[in-house]
Amino acid sequence: MDIENLKVDLQERLTEGRYEHTLRVTDTALELAEAFHESVENTKIAALFHDYCKYDPLEEMQKTIETNSKLPDLLLSFHHELWHGPVASIRIEEKYGIANQEIKDAIFFHTTGRAKMTKLDKIIFLADYIEPGRSFPGVDEVRDTAKTDLTKACYQAARNTVRFLMEKNRTVYPDSFHAYNDLNQEVFGGIDK
Repeated sequence: MDIENLKVDLQERLTEGRYEHTLRVTDTALELAEAFHESVENTKIAALFHDYCKYDPLEEMQKTIETNSKLPDLLLSFHHELWHGPVASIRIEEKYGIANQEIKDAIFFHTTGRAKMTKLDKIIFLADYIEPGRSFPGVDEVRDTAKTDLTKACYQAARNTVRFLMEKNRTVYPDSFHAYNDLNQEVFGGIDK
């Protein structure tokens, strides 16, 4: 894959701010991949493509969700901010021939997380949350944890996200709850006593 050509394509598809965010997510993800022994190549591809469809027309994303059996119709019942990752996981195979399921899954779940996240899933989920341009309550704690414990940092990010959505009386996509519960079990071990 020609990364430089991909970056040109991304610059054309994304706003300047979103493109810069994508580069920061990629740098952060690569740091995490090195620290936690994940494939640098897979990490780079997943990070660069994670917001590939962020600004696609809503009608196009809706049609992709409705017509592709790999995408759950349930997505359409939740805010469209959740659509771009799953849609991108389909479009990158159509446009670039990227069929690596682990890369596609990391892109698909980068916003919501999921139960049984792979190391690559965790890296992209976390890099998107902690990249240096992010500034919100709790992010510094997660950044500090990410230096030593990938799973615990993902747990903190999932916990913060679910808490934020609930405090705003927003719906929470089921995969986000599943991610939180599964990461909680990984961090704290066992069934609640």
